[in-house]
Amino acid sequence: MKNVEVKQDVVILFAGDSGDGIQLTGAQFTATNALFGNDVSTFPNFPAEIRAPQGTLPGVSGFQLRFGSVEIFTPGDISDVLVVMNAAALKANLKQLKIGGTVIANTDGFDPKNLGLAKYPAGVNPLKDGSLDKYHVIEIDVTKLTRNALSGSGLGTKETDRSKNMFVLGFICWMYNRGLDHSVDFIKEQFKKRPELIDANLKVLNAGFSYGDTTETPMSRYEVKAAPMAKGEYRNMTGNQATALGLIAASQKSGLTLFYGSYPITPASDILHELSKHKNFGVKTFQAEDEIAAVTSAIGASFGGNLGVTASSGPGIALKTEAIGLALMLELPLVICNVQRGGPSTGLPTKTEQADLLQAIYGRNGEAPVPVIAASTPSDCFDAVYEACRIAIEHMTPVFFLSDGYIANGAEPWAFPKAAELPVINVQFAKNDLKEGEKFLPYKRNDKLARKWAIPGTKGLEHRIGGIEKENETGNISYDPENHEFMVKLRAERVEKIADFIPHQKIDNGKEKGKLLVIGWGSTYGAIKTAVKESIAEGCEVSHVHLKYLNPLPKNLGNIIKQFEKVVIPEMNNGQLIKIIRDKFLVDAKGLNKIKGMPFTTGEVKSKILEMLK
Repeated sequence: MKNVEVKQDVVILFAGDSGDGIQLTGAQFTATNALFGNDVSTFPNFPAEIRAPQGTLPGVSGFQLRFGSVEIFTPGDISDVLVVMNAAALKANLKQLKIGGTVIANTDGFDPKNLGLAKYPAGVNPLKDGSLDKYHVIEIDVTKLTRNALSGSGLGTKETDRSKNMFVLGFICWMYNRGLDHSVDFIKEQFKKRPELIDANLKVLNAGFSYGDTTETPMSRYEVKAAPMAKGEYRNMTGNQATALGLIAASQKSGLTLFYGSYPITPASDILHELSKHKNFGVKTFQAEDEIAAVTSAIGASFGGNLGVTASSGPGIALKTEAIGLALMLELPLVICNVQRGGPSTGLPTKTEQADLLQAIYGRNGEAPVPVIAASTPSDCFDAVYEACRIAIEHMTPVFFLSDGYIANGAEPWAFPKAAELPVINVQFAKNDLKEGEKFLPYKRNDKLARKWAIPGTKGLEHRIGGIEKENETGNISYDPENHEFMVKLRAERVEKIADFIPHQKIDNGKEKGKLLVIGWGSTYGAIKTAVKESIAEGCEVSHVHLKYLNPLPKNLGNIIKQFEKVVIPEMNNGQLIKIIRDKFLVDAKGLNKIKGMPFTTGEVKSKILEMLK
């Protein structure tokens, strides 16, 4: 009988080659813990190449998971357990393991060939040279044990070795007292057309679980109890999945057909994949031949009275720019999802960044203001994109929804909302209620400065569309200088007017006045919230504001900022929100910038807080 030690929370980092199934192992163990009732947060990290050279440092794929019996906001700064399938995975990630932490190593991945590929000097093996003495090392020949479990199965060596990740999953489930039921169901569904693979993966999964009980190597088992979460029905949700469901919810609530025009790009493609599964809700998905065709198809769908949506990442958004300006001139609802990644150009396709904020706010020719909304967590993607749809429809404007690779691929528990709890989305279609001799004015405006949505084919509502400047109310082409200036200012006023119809900004954590205010946006939320909570507990006078509405900003934000002596703005870019805050409120805000393709750690934000308070 092994000892069982109770833990409040645990951080595990799985690492290996891209072909080792690391992402699948991490995702399955995450789902198992979420079903058990733990709060979870994940950070998948993988190379840009489809199949990077095996055994090399550039080919290492990682999946970090934090799960606990307490509320969790980040996947953790440093891991308690590092599971490595080869020498390169150890070398790339050892710095992420705390002193005294556990290394679980597949010894087959530390043969001379793998050690050489990982650039260890000839004759050096970290499992044998004492360099890991400050850690607890568990050596398992996962490859050999997997092959033994499938001896006589008829599978070739290549197919057999692909099951190694199931051995690791089984062993980790044993280590943390988790049942295999969810993983068994997943395997049966995943390979339902290949019964021989169901049998193979189940054998290896059970072999990994049984290894913990049968091995003579001394090791402990751990217990992480369920978290005290609010009552409700939960689902483990990635940001891209939540975005897709938020779009569907907005479509259903507004009564509009959802049309999604997109072109594949990392890390936004999963939104298309998820939406394509929901044709039962009338969702129409279109994989276009390029980014321009994708956005213009969505504009055409909106012109026809549908909820038009397009998505991409930074490079694709650049290609969509002219068409977004057209949607602005037409004053049609359009939601543009930008799942940000490292740039510029092709940049870092699989790494995260917040570098497209200025592109979203200013990145079009001429004066072309567009509302911008950002999600802060994987589950918040649902609410944020739903709100982007509401604003687009009610204010008749294109709207940017910003996510990024960190929250798009990361996962956390999401409580199912009830349809009745979702905000109403009011659609105003124009009607032919004209009196005799009266002409239809397509750009006549309501209290939101929004025009009514005139559906083509409606008798009496014929009107001109296009990207050339239009006369106020009539929509006729106009080159009049006075009219052009009027229209430019009117379009800016339309966006600013949205501030009257969004909530006032609230302080997320801390007091309403004090020495230091931390302003964040997007996926920096978890690191900032945790750092501020810890700092407050240590007696620091610090508060946290996190912005969802980035254009226009909430009307009371300036008053909040005035209540603090200092302001710091952490961003995964070279300083973008800080430019807007300084310009808008004339405050000497300081920046904390990280541009490494990796999210902030709690420690990095906390160090800046302490520095600012000195």
